[in-house]
Amino acid sequence: MLELNIKNEISRLRTVILGTAKSNGPVPKVEDCYDPKSIESVLLGIYPKEEDMIFEMDALETVFKKYDVQVFRPHVIKNCNQIFSRDIAFVIDDKIIRANILPDRGREIEAIRYVWNQVDRKNRIILPKECHVEGGDVMPWGDYIFIGTYSGEDYADYITARTNMDAVIAIQELFPEKTVKAFELKKSNTNAKENALHLDCCFQPLGKGKAIIHKSGFLIEREYNWLVDFFGNKNVFEITKDEMYNMNSNVFSISEDVIISERTFTRLNTWLRQQGFTVEEVPYAEIGKQGGLLRCTTMPLIRD
Repeated sequence: MLELNIKNEISRLRTVILGTAKSNGPVPKVEDCYDPKSIESVLLGIYPKEEDMIFEMDALETVFKKYDVQVFRPHVIKNCNQIFSRDIAFVIDDKIIRANILPDRGREIEAIRYVWNQVDRKNRIILPKECHVEGGDVMPWGDYIFIGTYSGEDYADYITARTNMDAVIAIQELFPEKTVKAFELKKSNTNAKENALHLDCCFQPLGKGKAIIHKSGFLIEREYNWLVDFFGNKNVFEITKDEMYNMNSNVFSISEDVIISERTFTRLNTWLRQQGFTVEEVPYAEIGKQGGLLRCTTMPLIRD
């Protein structure tokens, strides 16, 4: 049995699910894309090639192995995009919670069932159908759970709105001893620079009391200000709109002082090293063309 344990984003990682780019399928049609970054990649003729994404994910797995992290991979489903494992489920404390993701992506859950089945049945949670949530919006942080959401009346009009208030309430009821803090995110179906697909697209807590944030990803300024006050202004690295577009906040912590980052994030990586972090740089820009990066492709199961 797997003894799940995820209390934050930064404790020493022991076990993780890493998505797969194998048999990723053909370049999608624009109408079949789930986010504006992917649409843009298709229209520009730069949608990433399968072999390039496999190479990038292998580079990430190599870093995990360097740090003795146990890595599970999904079973490969033919012609299916299974890269973003964070979307399909997430762990808080000792519970794995299945995300109610876009209906077209239900097969991805089956590909990790062999992991799901290793968890004690009482700790496998399936939320009611009306609760929409994806793991990129959910961040355990000690006594808090940070959740990105969108509660506008036009929620149904946004394919980029992935987590609703029903899910926020359900997660609060699952973890009554924690404080669930929801943040309204800016959504756009057509402009990737005006869209925070998930909370981890505009915010990321790090070790040493630091955090990465992009103000314009938040719909409500006071919610952004709450986060800045929570971490302290001097501890926050503000990224630009272009840096958010390139997914600079979507790095991944192996421990409190080791962070995996994309190798082209020069300004961010320099700052991280100045703060005393070890930065493991990997190529991940091709995967980034689909609107997700390092945190999106990983689902931590066990941290110290």
